[in-house]
Amino acid sequence: MVTNAASFGRSGVHDFILIRASALVISAYVLFVLGFILTNDVTYQVWTSLFANLGMKVFTVVTLIALLIHAWIGIWQVLTDYVKNTALRGLLQFAAVVAAISYLVAGTTIVWGV
Repeated sequence: MVTNAASFGRSGVHDFILIRASALVISAYVLFVLGFILTNDVTYQVWTSLFANLGMKVFTVVTLIALLIHAWIGIWQVLTDYVKNTALRGLLQFAAVVAAISYLVAGTTIVWGV
């Protein structure tokens, strides 16, 4: 069996499952929020009480993680396909990871109010 040094132990099947699972989580979140908006008279108090709920906080952070996984795999695939210069690709991937970690920290801080 031939292994790819750039894969870090991942396979195409692994990426496929992660993309599909993260898409399902994101879709469920969007449908829930859209349904909530359409079925309620959304005021500031209603909106803050929704996000004060522990379940909604967890659902939001899980969706944020799913979004970052989804985005990372997509960015990795695009950069691998179209950026042939290894140093530039590595720099762009590093920038994407730093941005993703920043988004995760900021999103978690916002949701949990830490």
